[in-house]
Amino acid sequence: MNRLHQWEVSTAQAKEIQLGLARQVVTQDEVGDPRFVAGVDISSADSEGIARGAIVVLSYPELAVVEVETAEDKLAFPYIPGFLSFRECPLILAACQKLRNTPDLILVDGQGVAHPRRFGLASHLGLFLALPTIGCAKSLLCGRQKPLGEEVGSHADLVDDGEVVGAALRTKIGVGPIYVSVGHKISLPSALHWVMNCCRGYRLPEPTRLAHFAAGGKSVSRPSYQERLFN
Repeated sequence: MNRLHQWEVSTAQAKEIQLGLARQVVTQDEVGDPRFVAGVDISSADSEGIARGAIVVLSYPELAVVEVETAEDKLAFPYIPGFLSFRECPLILAACQKLRNTPDLILVDGQGVAHPRRFGLASHLGLFLALPTIGCAKSLLCGRQKPLGEEVGSHADLVDDGEVVGAALRTKIGVGPIYVSVGHKISLPSALHWVMNCCRGYRLPEPTRLAHFAAGGKSVSRPSYQERLFN
């Protein structure tokens, strides 16, 4: 794991870190034939400010649960839109440090370069872990999308300040799209490809969907769950 900077920083310092590290994001494909894909997410903080970060590693292409790791701690950085990686990264990285299996690709519940400074949570994690990452956000942080078709797999460019920073992707009929963007070591077309390949009939791709459950304290590896996964 790379040690890029300390986490106890001011908002002004965080902004400078984002602007500097954004230049290190790789937008070319470095994903081959993945054996393991992973999803990461974090729970909301409780009344004492304690949250849980989770990473779920799945086999590919079966998407069977291989490993689940979590970490709990108090969130030190305040909730400020555009700076969520400084709030969430330390806890997710703590969970990642427990892994016995190294994922080949990580899907992140958050933004990649679809960010005002082109450096969201997925890009931040990608640089720290030196692994390919994809941002799979449930809502927009910046930019506007072009018209989107209703069929599953339809996607439309997400444009911010004249630059394509991601895409809105229809993963399920009748619900809103998710917003896919490059995290690190991947191109946008490949990011869309892998996200669709990891969907199993839900709005969210299976890795981040299961990471959401794990971050909330729910089991994702019970035999009954595996039976439902393949039926």
